[in-house]
Amino acid sequence: MKPLVIRSALVASVGGLIFGFDTAVISGTTEQLKSYFGLSDAYLGWTVGIAVLGTIAGALIAGKPADRYGRKPVLFTIGILYVVGALGSAFAPSVFVLEVFRFLGGLGVGGASVCAPIYTAEIAPAKVRGRLVGLVQFNIVLGILLAYLSNTIVRMVVSDHTTDWRWMFGVMAVPSVIFLLMLFTVPETPRWLMSHGREDEGREVIAKLTESDEEAREQVQEIHESLADAASTADVAFFTRGNMKVILLAFTIAMFNQMSGINAILYYAPVVMERAGASTDAAFMMSVAVGFMNLVATMTALTVIDKIGRRSLMIVGSIGYLVSLGFLSGLMFYYEQLRGGEFTSTSSVLVLIGLLVFIAAHAFGQGSVIWVFISEIFPNRIRGRGQSLGSLTHWCFAWLTSTFFPPIVAALGGGVAFGIFFVFMIGQLLWVLRIMPETKGVPLEEMEAKLGLTTTTDASAGSGR
Repeated sequence: MKPLVIRSALVASVGGLIFGFDTAVISGTTEQLKSYFGLSDAYLGWTVGIAVLGTIAGALIAGKPADRYGRKPVLFTIGILYVVGALGSAFAPSVFVLEVFRFLGGLGVGGASVCAPIYTAEIAPAKVRGRLVGLVQFNIVLGILLAYLSNTIVRMVVSDHTTDWRWMFGVMAVPSVIFLLMLFTVPETPRWLMSHGREDEGREVIAKLTESDEEAREQVQEIHESLADAASTADVAFFTRGNMKVILLAFTIAMFNQMSGINAILYYAPVVMERAGASTDAAFMMSVAVGFMNLVATMTALTVIDKIGRRSLMIVGSIGYLVSLGFLSGLMFYYEQLRGGEFTSTSSVLVLIGLLVFIAAHAFGQGSVIWVFISEIFPNRIRGRGQSLGSLTHWCFAWLTSTFFPPIVAALGGGVAFGIFFVFMIGQLLWVLRIMPETKGVPLEEMEAKLGLTTTTDASAGSGR
């Protein structure tokens, strides 16, 4: 593999790592922000959720400038947003300013969720594309772990615990600056160059990325075929009766992904464990264990997803959800209602065990399946829009759970909050068993027939078009 390929993939994966870091770093700051700015539980939820709103906006708007100006300039913009968001949040004099900069950081996260995989897919030769695109997902999970670890180290090193949240936010500027500097060493993608009439430049980049003239010719041909296909399907309708089955499949798996409570737990893991009786320092250490389990379970799932299938992973994950969420809900009810809120060190260990089972179930099931499944079920002519629909659904429900988790816990207790997620996961298990198709080993060209989709002509006729 050429050094330029490795370097380019690393650049995109660092973007993914910062994506994961930004997602989880808020977890260490919630209680300090609440006391420092005098926030209510509802306002804390809003302050945490504002970054997710930025993510939704970034995911929605990043595609067009990436197509118009290039993948690399948009990645530069994302890097700048990361740096500005990190430093602005660290030095924020008021909660309003903090929200503004968290929103800007969220724009970067949303943009990265669109552009980092695209850049990697377009820069990598076909024979290593799958592994290198998977590297972005791996680094997102690694970024989550590093955020938990960074928060714990800051908590240990910084003596003033009323303002250590500023350091937690500010640390993210370091990998963000590294990301920006690394971008100077990599090229624009050959597909974008050739799609904008810069054929010679595109071929020159391909020559640097491939190991033989034959491989270079194959990649040039693949790009030309892809561009021709995109041009022929640009005006194909998306919301038609013929496409409704796959649209509902994508919406449902993305909705269930977040209604498991995964982002709420990632954002508030130390708070949940403190509420369960752990000391603040112990809660931070426990969150590192949660992040480590997330990484291990994700790596395990990626090694077997093409062997045992998507549905099998989802069934195992769904059962794991029900076991862990049922356990956590019952445990919270017991200590909140029957013990009058008297949590102990034992209860905090039991909650940690429940959270570890939960995060393992998520990473092994939903976390590893969702984006693979969505990318497979849509016909080529609408695959890009289908992926966008799944991403938008995912982030909208992420905002919903992260914003309303604190006020629900405060008003009704952790037992009710985990109970709500448990009910949704019953729905997910039934959906997987009765509706979700298996896509393992099915060529993308044959997926329409397997799912029983109508052709574009039939769909248009059926929808009155």
